[in-house]
Amino acid sequence: MLFVDLLRRLIRQGQLTVIDADGARYDIGRAPGRAVTIRIHDPRVYKWLFLSPRMSLGQAYMDGTLTVEAGTIYDFLMLAMVNIDAAPPSLISPLWTGFGRRIRRLHQYNPIARARRNAAHHYDLSGALYDLFLDADRQYSCAYFEQPDNDLETAQAAKKRHIAAKLRLKPGMRVLDIGCGWGGFALYLAREAGVDVTGLTLSTEQHRVATERAQREGLADRVRFELQDYRMAAGRYDRIVSIGMFEHVGVGYYQHFFETLRDRLTEDGVALLHAIGRQDGPGDTNPWIRKYIFPGGYVPALSEVFPCIERSKLWVTDVEILRLHYAETLRQWRLRFMANRDRAQALYDERFCRMWEFYLAASEATMRAGNQMVFQIQLARRIDTVPITRSYMAEWEALHPLAAPAPAELLSEARRAST
Repeated sequence: MLFVDLLRRLIRQGQLTVIDADGARYDIGRAPGRAVTIRIHDPRVYKWLFLSPRMSLGQAYMDGTLTVEAGTIYDFLMLAMVNIDAAPPSLISPLWTGFGRRIRRLHQYNPIARARRNAAHHYDLSGALYDLFLDADRQYSCAYFEQPDNDLETAQAAKKRHIAAKLRLKPGMRVLDIGCGWGGFALYLAREAGVDVTGLTLSTEQHRVATERAQREGLADRVRFELQDYRMAAGRYDRIVSIGMFEHVGVGYYQHFFETLRDRLTEDGVALLHAIGRQDGPGDTNPWIRKYIFPGGYVPALSEVFPCIERSKLWVTDVEILRLHYAETLRQWRLRFMANRDRAQALYDERFCRMWEFYLAASEATMRAGNQMVFQIQLARRIDTVPITRSYMAEWEALHPLAAPAPAELLSEARRAST
C-alpha cells in the first residue's frame, strides 16, 4: 500500500497506527513521542492521500472517511508536522508541497469584487459561531501573551495595547484601521487614546456589528465603520493600522498595498502592519485551506514583503517577530471550540464542525511545529518620525493598564440585540 509505505519512511518520531477499512492494522514507528491511531473507512482515500495529501487529509477528515481512534486530530497533525519537518526534501516533495506556487498568482487574483466574495465566505458566517471560541471582544488575530499563563481575554487586551503603543498616538489624530473586523480595536483606540478612527471591512456582518457597537458605546461621533476595500480609501491619516488583513491581499497586490499606505499617510504619519508570515521563503497556500477556509488567502515570507516596502519609499522603523504567540492563541480557540462543539453543530452540522476543528488544529500545528509566525512592521514616510529607541512603547503600555471588562459587556448587549 503506497500510502502506508510512505508513512513508514516518514514517521521517525512518535508512533502511528493505521487501521484500514477491513480492520487490518499497520503499526508505524516505535520512537518516543505522540502515539496516534487513525482509521481509514473508505479504501479509495488511500490513493488520494498518497497523490494529494495536502488537500485530501482535510477532506477525508471532514467527510468522516478518516477518523482518529486514539488521540485527536491535533495530535495526528502534530505527529505529521514534526516528522515532515525532519524528513529529507526528496521524500516529501512534490507530494506534500505540491505545485501550487507556479500558479499562486491565479489563486490570489483578488480584484475588489472577488475580495468581497472571499471575505463573505469566512467572515459572514454566523456571529454565534465566533462567540463560541473567540474572546468577548471578538479579536480574530494573534494575541500577545505577556505571561505564559495569561487567559485569552488578557492576552488579546495586551495585543491591543502593544499595537497601540507602537502607533505613538495623540488625542485628535485621525486613524485608518484597514480590516477592522468587528470593531474592537478601533473602539479601543478611541477610548484609550482619544483619536478619531475610520474602520474598513468587506464583511457585511462585521460592518453591522461594529457599527452597532460604536453606537452603544457612545463613540459613533469618533468611530465610523465603512464597507469598503482599502483600495478605495481616500484622504490622509496620521496613523494607519492593519491587523490580520494582509493575508487576504494577494502577492500580486503587495506593491499597491504599500503605495496605498504611503499615499494615505500624512508626512509625519506612522503605520503598523500585523500579519502572519512564513519562515521558509515564498510558497503557496495549502489547497484545503484555500478551498474551504480562506479563498484567495496567502501567508507571505518577509522576503516578498520588504522589496515592495522598499519600492514604495516607506521607512521600516521597527520589526517584531511574535513566535508561538499565535500557537497559544489557536490552542485556546481550539479548546473553546471543542468545549462548545454541540452548540456549533446546532448552528451548522457535523461536517462543518469537523471542518472547523481541522482548520483550528492544522493552524495551531503549523504555528507550533511548522514554518509560520506573526510579524509586526512599523512604517513611516520619514526617517525621524519615531524615536530612535523603543522605550516609548513600554512607557505607553505602563500608562495604559489593560482594559476593564465594560466593553465586553457592551458587546454582549449588541450581540443580543442583533440576534
